[in-house]
Amino acid sequence: MRLSKQDSKLVLIHLVVAFTALLIGAFAGLLQTLVRSGSLTLPAGIGYYQLLTAHGVLLGLIFTTFFIIGFLYACIARTQNDLTAASRKLGWIGFYVMLIGTVLGTVLILLNKATVLYTFYAPLQASPWYYIALALIVVGSWISFAGMIHTYSSWKKENKGQLSPLLSFMAIATMTMWFIATLGVAATVLFQFIPWSFGWVETINILLSRTLFWYFGHPLVYFWLLPAYMCWYAIIPKIIGGKIFSDSLARLSFVLFILFSIPVGFHHQLLEPGISPIWKYTQVVLTFMVIIPSLMTAFSLFATFEIYGREKGAKGLFGWVTKLPWKDARFFAPFMGMLIFIPAGAGGIINASNQLNQVIHNTLWVTGHFHLTVATSVALTFFGIGYWLIPHLTGRTFTKKLNALANVQTILWVVGMFFMSGAMHTTGLLGNPRRTSFTTYTDHPEALTWIPYHVVMAFGGTILFVAILLLMYIVTQLVFVTPTGHEEFPIGEVDKDAEKTPQILENWKLWISITIALILFAYTFPVMDMIEHAPPGSKGFKFW
Repeated sequence: MRLSKQDSKLVLIHLVVAFTALLIGAFAGLLQTLVRSGSLTLPAGIGYYQLLTAHGVLLGLIFTTFFIIGFLYACIARTQNDLTAASRKLGWIGFYVMLIGTVLGTVLILLNKATVLYTFYAPLQASPWYYIALALIVVGSWISFAGMIHTYSSWKKENKGQLSPLLSFMAIATMTMWFIATLGVAATVLFQFIPWSFGWVETINILLSRTLFWYFGHPLVYFWLLPAYMCWYAIIPKIIGGKIFSDSLARLSFVLFILFSIPVGFHHQLLEPGISPIWKYTQVVLTFMVIIPSLMTAFSLFATFEIYGREKGAKGLFGWVTKLPWKDARFFAPFMGMLIFIPAGAGGIINASNQLNQVIHNTLWVTGHFHLTVATSVALTFFGIGYWLIPHLTGRTFTKKLNALANVQTILWVVGMFFMSGAMHTTGLLGNPRRTSFTTYTDHPEALTWIPYHVVMAFGGTILFVAILLLMYIVTQLVFVTPTGHEEFPIGEVDKDAEKTPQILENWKLWISITIALILFAYTFPVMDMIEHAPPGSKGFKFW
């Protein structure tokens, strides 16, 4: 069953903005790598940190948010027999609010009035309108979430006592986590950065602003990741011709991500003074709890692959590998994302470990880690989703030629990231700092040992940009050119031998209450200390 024209239009416009942001942000990233390697001098007064800000914001926030919201709307519409009229209206309002914020923020970055990097740490200060743009993006996403809730709750009222479809449950879980997490960044933007940038207050509480950012910043990683998990859990089994290993395991993993992804921001602040070691330790422990649903996901996915392979006659420990549809880009791209998530997850454990974090903190290792997680595992999965979702929305077909090109695109992406992220990890272990331009780091006595790695990064970045151009060609073909036809929206069925899913997994009041309790436990006393012991000059209104 194809999505209705109304729903398809809403989803497609989100994807168009997402891929446009991807192209612009990728170009900024290419220029970054060339500048950092010393092979390019920027013309017309363009600043390196201007590019760094554009790259981080457009890819880490705009591309991901628009793609995810579009994809989640598609999942809800597909599994709950179209969106309600109210959902569509809220979806369009949310889209336009986010779009206004995106355009405003991008223009300010390009005008060099918001060169504050992706994390916008104070005392770096942007135009107040940039912070307003960020607020609009967040508020727009909340409006879109309200639209999803309307269709979801309407379905629940009409189907009392039944579990909602798995993809719908996952969509609501993802946006629930996003909503709770963005309360932190909304608070610091609205009550700290906007008054400060307008000059209404002279100073702000910097430690509190960074804490509120990372309250949001870490669950943002899972906001990127959970839609990829949705594809891995519920869509890939259909593409390969198998079954979902366990509905209850999938739902439980998403519940655990809600519980343990938010009260863990201090592990990004392990080297910052002003936070008690006890609370840092507490949040590191909670951070490691997220490993559990990740391992559950890996077990479930590979169980699906093995069961499918055995049914096809596979023998031996890894015989099932030969039965997977490696030539199907809809599978190949997400699978490579899964595979690369193994070293990416290992790097995350290192980042969150107090002692090991001392070695790699604020080095290019961290940047390399982000490029394995969101820029590879998540991005490749999103590309794989796009290969079937876009033609499904446009009423066209994913032809064999485009499928072959998509496989080439995936290989180019993996190879390019191997060179770029690999060099980042390696030189990070040598102490190479992140967030530095070529002219900055060449003043360091060890710079000569770092330069070859930056050349490798530029080589990898160039390959990645070629892959982006190929991706944009494929997307354009799928929107405008390929023959009309029907591309399925693949949704897997649960294995007949799977255990029945308990109703408690959809008890939103219970899980949200536990999440709030964990957040209050992890943040109440530390935040009170930050406000009470704020430096002189930042106590004007306590929050500042």
